[in-house]
Amino acid sequence: MGAVANGTMQAGGEVIGVIIPSMNTPALAHTGLTRLEVAPDMHGRKARMHELAEGYIALPGGYGTWDELFEAITWAQTGAHEKPVGMLNVREYYNPLLAAMDHAVAEGFVYPEHRTAVFCDTDPLKLLGDMEKYKHPHDAVKRWLKEDQ
Repeated sequence: MGAVANGTMQAGGEVIGVIIPSMNTPALAHTGLTRLEVAPDMHGRKARMHELAEGYIALPGGYGTWDELFEAITWAQTGAHEKPVGMLNVREYYNPLLAAMDHAVAEGFVYPEHRTAVFCDTDPLKLLGDMEKYKHPHDAVKRWLKEDQ
């Protein structure tokens, strides 16, 4: 995350960091951002990031990244937001996860429209381009929530 923040700042972009108190240490807090906010807890952190975001892109990561990625996907699935969600597939890191998502569709646990609403690419510019064209699957949300059979 630090390298992405540094690159964005060097290119003249704005970077807003949101951390929790236990991460607000000299070793973890990035002091060179446009703004650094401290949320009271992880729930507050994710809610604040949701308020700030126009979309979500997950880079390769572990449990925390997966948690935030799947929360963004789930919120889109339930209609809590209409923002695009993407994964930057560096060195094909997300291929096993994509296979699991496709398996969930095949088994009937995920609607195909919800699966195709999650973008993934190895090229960051193509990923951003695909995400810009995003159309939220309103009909699938209604079906999933049993409002429209």
